[in-house]
Amino acid sequence: MFSQKPMIEMIGLGKTFVSKNSHVKALENINLSIYEGEIFGIIGLSGAGKSTLVRCINYLERPTEGKVIFNGINLSKIKNSELLKIRQSMGMIFQQFNLLMQRTALENICFPLEIAGVNKKEARKRAYELLEVVGLTDKAKAYPAQLSGGQKQRIAIARALATKPKVLLCDEATSALDPATTKSILNLLREINRSLGITIIVITHEMSVIEEICNRVAIIDKSRIAEIGDVEEVFIKPKSTIAKQLVFSGAQHVESFVGEDKCRIIFDGRTSFEPVIANMVMECRAAVNILYADTKDIDGKAFGQMVIQLPKDEPSKRRILAYLEANKIPHEEVI
Repeated sequence: MFSQKPMIEMIGLGKTFVSKNSHVKALENINLSIYEGEIFGIIGLSGAGKSTLVRCINYLERPTEGKVIFNGINLSKIKNSELLKIRQSMGMIFQQFNLLMQRTALENICFPLEIAGVNKKEARKRAYELLEVVGLTDKAKAYPAQLSGGQKQRIAIARALATKPKVLLCDEATSALDPATTKSILNLLREINRSLGITIIVITHEMSVIEEICNRVAIIDKSRIAEIGDVEEVFIKPKSTIAKQLVFSGAQHVESFVGEDKCRIIFDGRTSFEPVIANMVMECRAAVNILYADTKDIDGKAFGQMVIQLPKDEPSKRRILAYLEANKIPHEEVI
């Protein structure tokens, strides 16, 4: 479990891009605390401002207003030389890996250590240790062109860990990967968080990534924070319109069905072997139409959601809702 000590605080953060003919407000009044040792998700649609936000965290983009406090230090109040040193405490991985194509995997991992002034022998020793952490000791002499996408991202993660950072910033780190490789990378990040205690910030547009790995999540929409909370809480009861859109990806599909009475059932870790819907139908003596389902089995437990169309007659509808309530099955009526 992560601590309640803030590792990163953003207070009144804003960023406006100014050109000759326009002012574009990319971030507005961002207030956010990310705690030491947690895996924190930032999710939003394309253009919402999430990538600008992550670049403001490490001051690759200097905020126009507000402040970023990293481990108790106000980044707006320090010299550039101090900022460069602090950036070594923030590793970063990207969607396109950004490896140096002319360097081997080992040499890529050594690169930030060279910049930090670490001698060659120590740098190589550290790089070999990190190859072991990411499970690629046999790829030390391979060039990026000889690696798969998942292997490139593992090398990028090893490189980001080279300077022993306190925070790992992941900007759409799995967007270019297939589902199986994405899962393996997320498992690796979870293990790094658990074993090394590194705070991880995950920037993504995919709710499935947030569900898989994050403790808490902030949803960003049109340059502002729309909602923030524990992942389970946001998933079960999304409050904002954008949260509902991201969590309930089948919303438009469901709206295309005729009929008004719909109910969203949330599977939040019940045993996969319990026939929830079949039991409900038999006990309530009422048939339902399944409009949408997105569920998965994780270690014998069911996670996800299902939308059913409730019967038109009020008594049957009330029996079903009472059944869900009595059996403590999370649900909400969908309008």
